[in-house]
Amino acid sequence: MKLLLLADAESKYLWDFYQPGRLDGIDLILSCGDLDADYLSFLVTMASCPLLYVHGNHDGGYDTRPPEGCDCIENKLVTVNGLRILGLGGSMRYSGGKHQYSEREMARRLMRVWPLLRRAGGVDVVLTHAPVHGCGDANDLPHRGFRCFHKLLDTYHPKYFVHGHVHTNYGMDVPRTLQCGDTTLINAYERYLLEI
Repeated sequence: MKLLLLADAESKYLWDFYQPGRLDGIDLILSCGDLDADYLSFLVTMASCPLLYVHGNHDGGYDTRPPEGCDCIENKLVTVNGLRILGLGGSMRYSGGKHQYSEREMARRLMRVWPLLRRAGGVDVVLTHAPVHGCGDANDLPHRGFRCFHKLLDTYHPKYFVHGHVHTNYGMDVPRTLQCGDTTLINAYERYLLEI
């Protein structure tokens, strides 16, 4: 199964300079947020696969004009071709904007989906906007990850944890992938191709 992972910056390769066939062979597109709704609508139109997304901290406009043809999986566990995917978007609260959460609020969101994870026997891919605290995040409050995600990784050992929010162009030391126990953490900034 081939997944196209997206976050934070529209890929010129896939939008401005798109050529037919560039999305051939993609089985699923996952967006970690902070992308133009028109961009996601374009991609799902050009691809012959579903596009699932969570909100980034700059996606307030999705309320009035969501990406057409795409499915929001906030606070949901969905299964696509046998792959169990959990969606938890948003970032650490730093300005009071939409899709920003305190550590306690994100922990509450996580507890609300816990029964879904238990019934499904776990999760394969966690799709978020913010990273795990201490694993590919930054020291400043806006880009700090959530501590409660560690409990999710320690309990269910998902194969992949896909996030955005920390742009790889912020500096040379922003890792694209990290290993945290049994889980591969992937920073999906702009685009990342994952084969499972």
